[in-house]
Amino acid sequence: MQQFKITLEHLEEMEHKYLMKYWYFLKYVEDDMVSGLRSKEDIRADWDGKYGTGDGGISEFDVGCERIVYALLNGKIAGKPNSSPVSSDLFFEVEDAFIHIDLKSVTTTEDGKRDNIGDFNTSIFVGENQNSYCGTIKKKGGAEEEYHPNLPVFYTKKNGERKITLTYFVCLLNSAKTSEPELISIMSMPNGMLENHYGSRPLKAGKNPGKARFNFSAVPTFELLDGNKKRVRIVHKDPNMSDFVKERLKFYLENFDPKIDE
Repeated sequence: MQQFKITLEHLEEMEHKYLMKYWYFLKYVEDDMVSGLRSKEDIRADWDGKYGTGDGGISEFDVGCERIVYALLNGKIAGKPNSSPVSSDLFFEVEDAFIHIDLKSVTTTEDGKRDNIGDFNTSIFVGENQNSYCGTIKKKGGAEEEYHPNLPVFYTKKNGERKITLTYFVCLLNSAKTSEPELISIMSMPNGMLENHYGSRPLKAGKNPGKARFNFSAVPTFELLDGNKKRVRIVHKDPNMSDFVKERLKFYLENFDPKIDE
């Protein structure tokens, strides 16, 4: 396959440009998003007990979170949608790129005994149809595993035009105790061409063989750009977040808190 002619610095400039575009938009609609996430409570009596397992399995937040966030993005900012079945939940074409956006929802429990913040605070699960980062996953004990996702690093249209692949994740941490969103963020996972710079750092072993996590805590900035530009941007933070949650989100809050973002 012919290579896509782009410098790694320009690639990171594109990743950062669209990250900031979507972050600014989500900040603009932050109140609408939080209100939408709360809307299930208005009719809870009509659905309570009919969805979710209550035992750490499927969460009552997941489907509703996707509906609210995707409705806002689809209605206001997404480009031309593409019907490819090998893609994130949102997949669309813009002037200079094909963009994948997926939502990751994690729910804390009331007692903390089945706390899932570890699936959120330093790395997140990513599917093969959601990223283009081929690389080596380094496991505990020195074992290694080659990881091959399904997305190309760039797309080639029938007319020969090539456009780079960009991948973003909107991440929500929800509280089962308060039914409030604790934290909402958006992050950029490096395009696979950047493996030449980042190596294995963006990848972490998933819970099952062949599965991977985006280890964003190992690559928190766009390293090829000046100015300490962050790959993760906080959209919303619950002002009443408990000390327990704050401690579990220590890396997030120390590195990505809006007060210290560039």
